[in-house]
Amino acid sequence: MAASQFSATRSGAETVWHCKSQSKLIDFGSRKNKSKLLFTRTLNRTRSFSFSVKSVLDKPHEIKNPIIEQDAASEFSSFTPDAASIASSIKYHAEFTPLFSPEKFELPKAFFATAQSVRDALIVNWNATNNHYEKLNAKQAYYLSMEFLQGRALLNAIGNLELDGAYAEALSKLGHKLENVANQEPDAALGNGGLGRLASCFLDSLATLNYPAWGYGLRYKYGLFKQLITKDGQEEVAEDWLEMGNPWEIVRNDVSYPVKFYGKIVTGSDGKQHWIGGEDIDAVAYDVPIPGYKTKTTINLRLWSTKASSQNFDLYAFNSGDHTKASEALANAEKICYVLYPGDESMEGKTLRLKQQYTLCSASLQDIVARFERRSGANVKWEEFPEKVAVQMNDTHPTLCIPELMRILIDLKGLDWKEAWSITQRTVAYTNHTVLPEALEKWSLELMEKLLPRHVQIIQMIDEELIQTIISEYGTADYNLLEKKLKEMRILENVDLPAKFADLIVKPEKSSTAVSSEEIEESEEEDESADAEKSSTAVLSEEIEESEEKDESADAEKSSTAVLSEEIEESEEEDESADEEKVPVKKREKEKKKKVVVEPPKLVRMANLCVVGGHAVNGVAEIHSEIVKDEVFNSFYKLWPNKFQNKTNGVTPRRWIRFCNPDLSNIIKKWIGTEDWVLNTEKLAELRKFADNQDLQAQWREAKRNNKLKVVSLIKERTGYSVNPDAMFDIQVKRIHEYKRQLMNIMGIVYRYKKMKEMSASGRKSKFVPRVCMFGGKAFSTYVQAKRIVKFITDVGATINHDPSIGDLLKVVFVPDYNVSVAEQLIPASELSQHISTAGMEASGTSNMKFAMNGCILIGTLDGANVEIREEVGEDNFFLFGAKAHEIAGLRKERAEGKFVPDPRFEEVKEFVKSGVFGSYSYDELIGSLEGNEGFGQADYFLVGKDFPSYIECQEKVDEAYRDQKRWTRMSILNTAGSYKFSSDRTIHEYAKDIWNINPVELP
Repeated sequence: MAASQFSATRSGAETVWHCKSQSKLIDFGSRKNKSKLLFTRTLNRTRSFSFSVKSVLDKPHEIKNPIIEQDAASEFSSFTPDAASIASSIKYHAEFTPLFSPEKFELPKAFFATAQSVRDALIVNWNATNNHYEKLNAKQAYYLSMEFLQGRALLNAIGNLELDGAYAEALSKLGHKLENVANQEPDAALGNGGLGRLASCFLDSLATLNYPAWGYGLRYKYGLFKQLITKDGQEEVAEDWLEMGNPWEIVRNDVSYPVKFYGKIVTGSDGKQHWIGGEDIDAVAYDVPIPGYKTKTTINLRLWSTKASSQNFDLYAFNSGDHTKASEALANAEKICYVLYPGDESMEGKTLRLKQQYTLCSASLQDIVARFERRSGANVKWEEFPEKVAVQMNDTHPTLCIPELMRILIDLKGLDWKEAWSITQRTVAYTNHTVLPEALEKWSLELMEKLLPRHVQIIQMIDEELIQTIISEYGTADYNLLEKKLKEMRILENVDLPAKFADLIVKPEKSSTAVSSEEIEESEEEDESADAEKSSTAVLSEEIEESEEKDESADAEKSSTAVLSEEIEESEEEDESADEEKVPVKKREKEKKKKVVVEPPKLVRMANLCVVGGHAVNGVAEIHSEIVKDEVFNSFYKLWPNKFQNKTNGVTPRRWIRFCNPDLSNIIKKWIGTEDWVLNTEKLAELRKFADNQDLQAQWREAKRNNKLKVVSLIKERTGYSVNPDAMFDIQVKRIHEYKRQLMNIMGIVYRYKKMKEMSASGRKSKFVPRVCMFGGKAFSTYVQAKRIVKFITDVGATINHDPSIGDLLKVVFVPDYNVSVAEQLIPASELSQHISTAGMEASGTSNMKFAMNGCILIGTLDGANVEIREEVGEDNFFLFGAKAHEIAGLRKERAEGKFVPDPRFEEVKEFVKSGVFGSYSYDELIGSLEGNEGFGQADYFLVGKDFPSYIECQEKVDEAYRDQKRWTRMSILNTAGSYKFSSDRTIHEYAKDIWNINPVELP
């Protein structure tokens, strides 16, 4: 990096500095009453950076930052610092980039100084990468996601820079262990689970594989929430990850874009639409460097933070005592980036969520367009935009990219509709993370018209284009077919056809046969019943969200019109109640028959807009992509089959084996003879030929036990429970949701406990393998049933863990505040991992991939990526149970018809829970969800009872296999060997080739 030569002479009131530099990275400026700083800057080919300070009070001494003291003969330096220079750099930052008082060098101060030292090295490659991209003007991909669940950055960064040994030695010289320093870093609270973790894995792979790409997200101040586990279950408090600052980010005060809400549309004298008035905020860029592994390429994650101009602070109101009103505009702007997935039960919550989504899209698209214009120079050719830019929408949250890009191209850049629409469709692509239509994101048209009036105009025009396409494809002769296709495919739901199509689509005349009022009423009752049944799945809407890729809460994806429809129903009930007091019974009955059915809410279907507005739609596992084509978007697939693809997810082997499991990594390197597997995971398959080798098995078991000992300490620290490291570590960690069936897991544990209690001490020891059953994950704050599950797990654990007759034979632990850093400890120690979602509801999952990579054996259903994992690791090395995806609909119908006969063992467990053995808390509503044949919150929608017998019988097979440690270890080795397909490097290569059309760009 550019280095600067500074010398300072201090005498009284004047200090004179001399600077030689090519650096673009360091800027100094200071003003004091009694001092003056004078900078002289010249260019030279050698770079150094030191301060030489002379004082009348002490002897001259020199403090250097050797990380940036490099030979600058090349723009891309190959300088590799050693432990001594790193230690000097850390001391430099401790003194000259201070965030703590100077007296001590304790762990928090050591972490920040170390991170700043690493950041220096990253910035060198970061700037070089960006400058190279600017010069080449190659096509670049932009990955937009509401979540980026990065985890801690320190160990990952120095690992990718191959400086972990040097930093460990340097910190040792300074009196600290690298591990202890790294533990000071809070996890970045920018995501909740799989959706964000996937995005972060993709960024790691993009940098490692040298693809020109950036990520765009929001900088959440308080994250989702920090989870506390108390006697009452889960409690939520705000995340505090930014309280002491973030050493990895750099605020770009010169990169800021206006974002508008509300206002109105006026037509100018030029005939163009102008969006004026309303509420204006600023989105400011915060950049985070993302280094690749064993490469100089360092790409960018740009996060937007929101604020309002200080001119919006009402000084008059403040001085008048109305302090809240004075800062209202500032607070409204800032709160957009306060919380990930704010509760949307209220209209205010819905509005805030929509503001978040639009802020991400608008700021990012403005930035992308500005970069395209800058790289194009004086001759901007908009038709080349898709040849230089690829925009990937990670789920439906960034859907507004489509109308926003149209708005920019038409309103700001002067393109006509046809040109803008062609450019947009060739630029944007969509990744789907859901498998059922009920959970696809929808927004109230009324809300969107108020908040984003110009975008609604554009969406209406896109909808008209789609209607025309559908009519052209299917014609108007078969009215029923055309009506069906329009109902399924239109972007605007429950919205009348535009007038221009009235003459083209003529509804056939109905029979003149009169329909009785009773039939009308029965029909309405059937509709209401259907609506009730449909609404019973509203709470379950997240059932289709990708657990490890879309970790919003169960309530997070409810229709944005839910509150409005409830208010309408309440208003009607009040009117009916008032009328009933005045009208005789018979007359009331007649009036009811004559009542007009309330019109359904008008909605914008975001997923349909994604499919229409993009050139590619991909699912995230083979089974999921087939469901997308055959069910979710079948009509679109028939219309545009070439749009649809599969891109099975993957995870980065750097973070998820190499760095989090160094003992296993060293074993793999030793036995396959190379560390190339970190970049070419296909080499992991070579472990297969050693699976029966006793020496390898012994080393494998030793590494696993060392990792288990670390988790024993973690559990003791986090929960107070002591567990046996020689017991099987059985883990289920993921967002708490009914479809993920943590409830089946804990009920299986209850069954196990009950059977233990019925046996003698010797009998239970011979029958059951000792287990530590661990849970982790967050329940969305308003998802009541999920929070009941958390409470149930902790109550069961409190009972079992304090039962002296059971001892170490069974422990149940809920690890609080599960995050990436906790996962990095649990996953390497895992022996059995549960991926037991109802078949057909998990789009992919990625934690299943991480567990398999680390030699953990999975128990699961044929759902999501489980299907492909089982194929790769071998059927004998995967514990399979449960109904298949194609059977689910029939099983639910069977239940509704009263034909389901529950297994006696399942009924036995329910009665045991109801007996109060796990405390005085009433679990009637939780257990009630598993009973009955129909109705809201009942009828066991997720088939826990149906799959329970198969599940507990499969668990018996697990015990049998674990008793034979040679067999178990062989299975473990083959899981790691078969996990090679599930590297995010493979996934990114496929995106780059099949969707983005980008090529690697290596720095010279």
